[in-house]
Amino acid sequence: MTESDLAASVRFRSDITVELVRGSASDADVVFAARVSTAGEQSLDDVDADAERSRGLINYLMRERHGSPFEHNSLTFFVQSPIFVWREHMRHRIASYNEESGRYRELEPVFYVPARERAVVQVGKTGAYEFLPGDEAQYDLIEQQMRTTCMEAYRAYQRMLEAGIAREVARMVLPVSIYSSAYVTLNARSLMNFLSLRRKAEGSHFPSYPQREIEMVAERYEEEWARLMPLTHAAFVANGRVAP
Repeated sequence: MTESDLAASVRFRSDITVELVRGSASDADVVFAARVSTAGEQSLDDVDADAERSRGLINYLMRERHGSPFEHNSLTFFVQSPIFVWREHMRHRIASYNEESGRYRELEPVFYVPARERAVVQVGKTGAYEFLPGDEAQYDLIEQQMRTTCMEAYRAYQRMLEAGIAREVARMVLPVSIYSSAYVTLNARSLMNFLSLRRKAEGSHFPSYPQREIEMVAERYEEEWARLMPLTHAAFVANGRVAP
């Protein structure tokens, strides 16, 4: 790859892609799963229940933290995000992941650079700090240094590939700001656990202070989940955003 080809191919983004590719999830799933405890096989009659009539039941389950009825559903997302976001995401051992492999394919030159709306100055000490916006000089420095570093890292990656070095070795030179993509599958209970920790939201019984980039993923997850399971989502919010 020539220098001009490399310069033309490298892309910088400040967003994250989250797409719901399959959703088998509804409030009725919670209803029939919960009612088996008292109705046994007759709970099968509630598989296609009018969940609106069971709003109180869903809220009760959430309030009293009866969590298992919220597990009988599935959501699969396609996510493209920087590798440093994936490292935070995968700490939540509550989902199934299939990620693209830098061993088997040449990684695309797409890198994350934070937008100027992102707070970048840390004030305070660990456990008691906040992030504030930077000044123009600081944002200029972030953008210039990240672009320069990523370009040079990808040049080194290409040089090693062209020399016949295995992809699994050449990728070691790439920064964690490079994008990777994966499918993520989880259920509503697992998702509530994720959201309780990765969203900074008013009304949270246990306030959370996530890194902005993983919160961007969480925001999109919550948007899609709320559309599919509005009563369950409303109960989650009304009860302090605590995972049951």
